[in-house]
Amino acid sequence: MTPPMGAAPTEPPLTNWRALVESFVIPTGAVLVALLIFGGFCGLAGASPFSVYHSIYRAAFGSWYAFQNTLIRAAPIMLCALCTALPMRLGMVMIGNEGALVIGGLGTVLVGAYWVSAPHYVALTAMALAGMVAGGLWIMAVGAMKIYRGVNEVISSLLMNYIAIAILNHLVNGPMHDPSSLNKPSSYPVPEANALGNIPGSRVHFGLVYGIAACLITWGLIEHTSFGFKVRMIGGNLRAARMAGLAVGKISLLVCFLAGAAAGLAGMAEVAAVQGCANESLAAGYGYAGILVAFVGRQHGLGVLLVSILLGGILASGGMLQRQNHLSDATVLVFQGIVFLVILYSESLYGRFKIFQTRAA
Repeated sequence: MTPPMGAAPTEPPLTNWRALVESFVIPTGAVLVALLIFGGFCGLAGASPFSVYHSIYRAAFGSWYAFQNTLIRAAPIMLCALCTALPMRLGMVMIGNEGALVIGGLGTVLVGAYWVSAPHYVALTAMALAGMVAGGLWIMAVGAMKIYRGVNEVISSLLMNYIAIAILNHLVNGPMHDPSSLNKPSSYPVPEANALGNIPGSRVHFGLVYGIAACLITWGLIEHTSFGFKVRMIGGNLRAARMAGLAVGKISLLVCFLAGAAAGLAGMAEVAAVQGCANESLAAGYGYAGILVAFVGRQHGLGVLLVSILLGGILASGGMLQRQNHLSDATVLVFQGIVFLVILYSESLYGRFKIFQTRAA
């Protein structure tokens, strides 16, 4: 039925509720299935699945001390997850998070360790900008290869991770090597005066604030701005976006830069708040964990924020599983891998359940 002339057309309320419910139910169901599979794995390893689940909860959320450990791990995961989530809104699967984090950490050291005379807040700002620019350019290079040369971004970004780690190892064993670092080759340290401090009243560093702010800014940028609409249009139909006159190449490169900048900021937080310098511990796997978070969170800023805290808690429970359940601390990585595989399979289920399909009027 058409509205009378002069009247504004009205849309039925909650037209998109089925898609919203589907985007919640399928990932949640996938995580539950992963929990069942992981429980079977724990049973085969000789541990009670329910005891393992209880240990994970205690280590992640059982006390304020435990929750702080969770948040410390969640901070870099949030930022690294955006490195995958943002390009995926363009239809690009970027998995170079780990490399961008490492390069961002190296950029941070180049500023923080060698500009020791700078005032505290000036040094922190300069280190953050250096990390973001370094990580942003790293991922933008992958995007440029995809856009202008047709190089597969999954393969190229994965290989760039190994290149970044090789550069890290070369620098901390060569030009940036601190002679006082004997057991673990490291760069010259960032001065204590320029370290990224903790949130007052907690052991959690301000990298968590960076992560939360980045997730909220990403949500607002992609979901509530004209730029975000252009990004979603490119990801939804590239040919239509080009026919509409959108600068696909420039927008894609900018999104890739922002994605890399987020991971580079994670590297800055790890150097300035946790490690104090650049060494092999920068490649701790937060980048790969961010890939999982981006998929589970459906490339949504708020989803990334919540899932990062959940995964941070799981990663924080490795020691508890080792002490209480006599399992390897790498058991949490098995769980992470199971979740990733199940989530990847669940992607094929979207649009296949009639209950979530929009009914014709």
